[in-house]
Amino acid sequence: MLTGEYQHSMDPKGRVTVPSRFREELGERFYVMIGTDGCLNLLSEEQVGIATEKIKALPPKQAKLLLRKTFGQAAEVEPDKQGRILIPEKLREHAGLIKDVTLVGASTRAELWDTERWQAYNDAQSPEDVEELMNLLTF
Repeated sequence: MLTGEYQHSMDPKGRVTVPSRFREELGERFYVMIGTDGCLNLLSEEQVGIATEKIKALPPKQAKLLLRKTFGQAAEVEPDKQGRILIPEKLREHAGLIKDVTLVGASTRAELWDTERWQAYNDAQSPEDVEELMNLLTF
């Protein structure tokens, strides 16, 4: 399970260090795909397979659009010896990644955010709304 929040800097070539705990879960090769709310998703091969099946179960028009958007811009990546992955320019633009980035564990995926965008997203969530959602969980 992918958990935790990590701050890193992206180098001028567009490389980002992925925490070792995330790399263990994601595997030797994994995928970087567009995500929601202006972030990127990092998914294992297994999770990409699950996502593909869910997309294929949608009505054909929606499935076609989603397959093109998600897989057309996706990148298969393999961390180098320092644990860095290269984020393609088009994906960096989608997420507004320039230098400071935050990697967030989100259970079955990791999210890659521009740090300022991540902070703004969190600031926009009211404590009451978060509390209400937390109350839906039963442990």
